[in-house]
Amino acid sequence: MNSLLPPLHNIFVSQLPADPNTVNNSRSIEHAAYSLVAPTPTKTSTIICCNNELASQLGFTEAALTSLAFAELITGNNIQPEIQSYAMNYGGHQFGQWAGQLGDGRAINLGQYLLNDKYVTLQLKGAGQTPYSRHADGMAVLRSSIREYLCSEAMYHLGIPTTRALTLSLTGEEVIRDKLYDGQAAYEPCAIVARVSPSFLRFGSIQLPSSRGDISLLKQTVEYSIRNDFPELIENAEHIDKSVYLNWFNRICERTAYLIVEWMRVGFVHGVLNTDNMSLIGETIDYGPYGWIDNFDLNWTPNTSDAAEKRYRFGQQAYIGQWNLFQLANAIYPLIDEAKPLQDILNNYNQVYQQQWLTMMRSKLGISNATECKEQHSHLTETDLSLCQDLEKILSLVSTDMTLFYRSLAKLDGEVDVTNYATLNSHFSECFYDKNTVDSIYLSKLSEWLLRYQQRLTLSDMTKSYRVQLMNATNPCYILRNFQVQEAIELAESGDFSRVLLLAELLKKPYQQQTKYQQFEIKRPDWATNKFGCSALSCSS
Repeated sequence: MNSLLPPLHNIFVSQLPADPNTVNNSRSIEHAAYSLVAPTPTKTSTIICCNNELASQLGFTEAALTSLAFAELITGNNIQPEIQSYAMNYGGHQFGQWAGQLGDGRAINLGQYLLNDKYVTLQLKGAGQTPYSRHADGMAVLRSSIREYLCSEAMYHLGIPTTRALTLSLTGEEVIRDKLYDGQAAYEPCAIVARVSPSFLRFGSIQLPSSRGDISLLKQTVEYSIRNDFPELIENAEHIDKSVYLNWFNRICERTAYLIVEWMRVGFVHGVLNTDNMSLIGETIDYGPYGWIDNFDLNWTPNTSDAAEKRYRFGQQAYIGQWNLFQLANAIYPLIDEAKPLQDILNNYNQVYQQQWLTMMRSKLGISNATECKEQHSHLTETDLSLCQDLEKILSLVSTDMTLFYRSLAKLDGEVDVTNYATLNSHFSECFYDKNTVDSIYLSKLSEWLLRYQQRLTLSDMTKSYRVQLMNATNPCYILRNFQVQEAIELAESGDFSRVLLLAELLKKPYQQQTKYQQFEIKRPDWATNKFGCSALSCSS
């Protein structure tokens, strides 16, 4: 390895079995967790964005980041003999149907860096063909790569578990893509996102060996996950047994519930919650046709491939999380050989999710937890649950911008006369997409809810300033709005990356109102309502 660059370790490949066939052709691969494969060399190695803070944490110096060696590393052109790059083997359910072997069709892992005494994997997405490409080219286009880079970093700064983006680079290549699936294919520029995570293992990493009856690989993969990503589960254990497996599964369920609650908090819709896109460590992974809620709509999905069924719609993400966990439970059943403990953990998922959702919503509304209030815990829980659920109904009555509404709610003084419809209309005016729908019937319902909300605020000892602080720390001022990233993509495709860099900087402080970025505190403009890239996306990338 070049002396400027920190050393990469081969942790994953040293602990799990490899595909003995090193020929890079599409095929079924059994009894192996990965295949050794080198990235496809690129014409150029042009870095558009570099996450300097993350790079520094990984051990890269300023001199390293400006070196040719670094640029070639993160585009796959600097693969030294000591680097054992590999593509992972996994399967998955796609849109509810078992798809069999899938694997890293365009992602290649270079190895592990040491970050805060824990290993993290460096992966190149869009680095070329692998044995799992299924006759595809393994490349990623610029538009999807921009979306991945910006969204993963936006999620990180929002405080939501996610893979991280280290760099976004142009490769100098072009590939043909039919992004609308309408027969109008065209050449698009290629790019590579270098991304980092403690683990890229997915639910499908466990499902595939189990589906094939490969209990040896199943056990090895589960135990690799436990040792490397959940070491606290075996600190005092003499060996990994059934109880450890169950604790591991329970921890995955808890992390999944927490992750989806966090998505709901900020209005994020993953778009493709297939089991191969679900992380075992509870991170957001694989930013494909994702989207952010502009107007609050529990039935909205950003994925054109899901437009009819809406399987992965905003309001169904918690259910899909449990459905996917059920598939994971089926996969590890051979290690447990008992259904009841797995079912009990799955049943507990619902309770954990509901508790965490209510806690999250209380923070969004700036109301204290039940233990801090004057009423009894159970009664207040029912009252708060009703208050939160009824607010979702109110937000759904007219097209209301979710992000702007909660920031406006924080500015509403508890002593304001909310029975004055003119006051309400004026205060929340910028949240409404069609002001003609905001009639007296709607305002009466909003007023009734706000009266209940004001009454609830009186049950807490929380000061007004602390309430506003809590709400603004929970409800972002800035999200990666779909139309804003589409504008950045269109500029980038013409060679102007200034908007990409601007958004990357803006989204580092999503909860803090920034005067110089005031133009980004707006709801979706009319022109973006039905525009591709702003309202919906395909899986083409």
